[in-house]
Amino acid sequence: MIRVLVAEDQSAVRAGLVLILRSAPDVEVVGEAADGEQAVALARELRPDLVLMDVQMPRLDGVSATRQVVAEGLADVLVLTTFDLDEYVFGALRAGASGFLLKNTDAKDLITAVRTVAGGDGLIAPAVTRRLIAEFAAKPVREPTADPSVLDSLTRREREVLSCIGEGLSNAEIAMRLEMAEATVKTHVSRLLGKLELRSRVQAAVLAQELGV
Repeated sequence: MIRVLVAEDQSAVRAGLVLILRSAPDVEVVGEAADGEQAVALARELRPDLVLMDVQMPRLDGVSATRQVVAEGLADVLVLTTFDLDEYVFGALRAGASGFLLKNTDAKDLITAVRTVAGGDGLIAPAVTRRLIAEFAAKPVREPTADPSVLDSLTRREREVLSCIGEGLSNAEIAMRLEMAEATVKTHVSRLLGKLELRSRVQAAVLAQELGV
């Protein structure tokens, strides 16, 4: 069973999310939080596999809550957002979120996303990832970019894979572009995440964009 904590301040939306998740035979909703502080407290108490985290919440926003949950190793975080909140999502991904969903995601895709993140794959939807990255590429840089020297430990092939991740490509798409087996792509992804000390592919995509890989 995938144990999920739902953090959403709007009670009607939260109830809908819980209803959808409980319809899946392999998902168990172990708690509900109405604000960021409660989300962190319940994550500490319940130790869920995943926190479904809204971005804008009272007392403690979703970005700060994500940072605390990830820093303490309490659970993986799947962020809920709308595209007009991209800057918050960017912050959440940098804070260690394993992926993100749009609030208008349908029930089937929500459950699939929860299973995907719980299974250790942080990339939810390549098309959505590409759109998010494009949104940020068009905006002025407000934070210092990462140090390019962090890439020194990567092999040429790993850099190529990182570049593809930065474009939002899936493993299958990377395999096709670089003419290698999908299993080999997964190995490269795992190794480069380890070398760069990143928790998810989405973080890798953000890093690739920052460094212009």
